[in-house]
Amino acid sequence: MSKLTGWWKNRSSAGKVELYTRWSFHLFALIETFGVLVGLAPLAPAGGGTVIAALLLPLGVQIGLCGLLSSRALDWVLGRRERPVRLSVVLMAVTAAVSVALFVLESAGSIADENVAPTVVGNMVGFVAGSLALSMDKVRQTAAVPPLAGIATTVVALAAGRPVPESVGLGLGLLIVAFFLVATCGFSAWLLRTVHELDHAREAQAQLAVAEERLRFGRDLHDVMGRNLAVIALKSELAVQLARRERPEAVEQMIEVQRIARESQREVRDVVRGYREADLAVELEGARGVLTAAGMDCRVDFDAGRPLPAEVQSALGWVVREATTNVLRHGDAQSCVIRLTAPEEGSVTLVVENDGAPEVPAGPPGSGLAGLRERLAVLDGTLRAGPVDGGRFRLRAEIPGPRTERLEAWA
Repeated sequence: MSKLTGWWKNRSSAGKVELYTRWSFHLFALIETFGVLVGLAPLAPAGGGTVIAALLLPLGVQIGLCGLLSSRALDWVLGRRERPVRLSVVLMAVTAAVSVALFVLESAGSIADENVAPTVVGNMVGFVAGSLALSMDKVRQTAAVPPLAGIATTVVALAAGRPVPESVGLGLGLLIVAFFLVATCGFSAWLLRTVHELDHAREAQAQLAVAEERLRFGRDLHDVMGRNLAVIALKSELAVQLARRERPEAVEQMIEVQRIARESQREVRDVVRGYREADLAVELEGARGVLTAAGMDCRVDFDAGRPLPAEVQSALGWVVREATTNVLRHGDAQSCVIRLTAPEEGSVTLVVENDGAPEVPAGPPGSGLAGLRERLAVLDGTLRAGPVDGGRFRLRAEIPGPRTERLEAWA
């Protein structure tokens, strides 16, 4: 059963909206086909089989072009191809030609039923207006489609010899139908574009968080090493000049260089240690802020009955950081719960659980969880991660009590 439903559940929100929108427009093509057949049905009892056979091919081409335009217009909305301007022009020309042919056949007596042409033309022009709305990028252009469709249909009906009241009534009816379809299609395109932009913004947010951390590390390293390296270069040059003059002060300068080099080494270790060690409280608050900014309902529960050693806080802080990144990048989470339990006696447990997780991973497993297991293994800790009931994903890190107590004793 999971294989049958996985094609839907494993998609992100943007993917689900896109799939739903595309299939909705495929359904529109079927509805248009059904409307055309219903419109041509009165010709069958009157011996109009020849006329029906002659119209089926151009009507089929028109319906196919309409569906193709909808598909390519959605690709243009998502930025995957250029705007289908030529296809739009071809579709309008085919629709106009078929509409004129229907009214001409009616005026010539080949179509005896006077309801056939208005029904088929109204059906065609209405769905064409909706497809054209997908290709518009401005509201005023989209708003102009229904009036133009109604006016053009009225003019063609009058030119074919239909009475003025019937022609105007046909134009007004088509104006209402076209307005409804244009509004529906235009809103669908806007919604699809908005959802994809939000999805891209969420991914960019995760990438910016990583880039910000790299910049912080580079800035700290530059601040530490820049001045010390400049001093080392200056004193080394001075020592060379003194050594050439056989001055005893050269030894003192090299001793100073050695001292600065050792101090630089110690400061670099401090920077790297601060970069590699994560503060648990800061990570928890950062996770809440990032996930909330991404539009999720994030709750952090912190139940600590005793202070945690620095080693435990660092390891769990990295778990929180990696879990937050995974929630942002994978799945389609709407809510997330981070729960830390540290009783006075017993194991320290960190649970990160979110919804919207795919049942099957989209790609091969990464190295993030493997790195967390290595960090926790130093503390005899364990890490378990995987889907649970209700379409949720749970990550559970646990560090046993005895090890924690030993670490507190060392601290």
